[in-house]
Amino acid sequence: MSQKELLHRYRVPSAVQRTETEVKRSRFITTIQATPSRELSREFIKQVQHEFADANHNCWACVIGSPGSTLEAGMSDDGEPRGSAGKPMLTALLHADVGDISVVVSRYFGGIRLGKGGMARAYTDAVLNGLAQLETCEKIDYRTLLITLDYSLLEQVQTLYSVYEIEVLRHQYADNVQIHLQLPCEHMKAFCAHITELSHSRIIIKQQES
Repeated sequence: MSQKELLHRYRVPSAVQRTETEVKRSRFITTIQATPSRELSREFIKQVQHEFADANHNCWACVIGSPGSTLEAGMSDDGEPRGSAGKPMLTALLHADVGDISVVVSRYFGGIRLGKGGMARAYTDAVLNGLAQLETCEKIDYRTLLITLDYSLLEQVQTLYSVYEIEVLRHQYADNVQIHLQLPCEHMKAFCAHITELSHSRIIIKQQES
């Protein structure tokens, strides 16, 4: 995905997910959580590192934003040979079709060396196993609008609510009607064009802070 092609609606983890795999007696404990910012990702990583402070390694990767975005992606091998943990973990996340996600894989060494290629496969499999069991929900980027219109146009505008997935926050009735509403970002341009044409530019539209 191009860094410019950011989605406004995508899947994110809906709960903390923990799974465990074993490779040649080494234990790989995978913890996944939704992290919509780098700050929250850092807090999550520190929390898992503290929980598994006795692990030999706590390697991590994160994708902040829409699935496949590398704008705020990050990774760490945490002492494993360079490129054997963080990079394969991040690659798995980038192809997972899930956004705002961080993963920590805590490794307890089992006494048998895996080699760099074996470690890359083990860390990849640890993340893929967690992703296979991950519960997700839809994240929607909303925009908030204030529209001002004549009473004569109210019913026509209301018929558009379901078309554009609009949620009305509140109405204000005076000489005219003011409607505070929110709608998915991807619908905003089409909705504004629709009501402008519908009213012959008599509806006043102001974007509000979300």
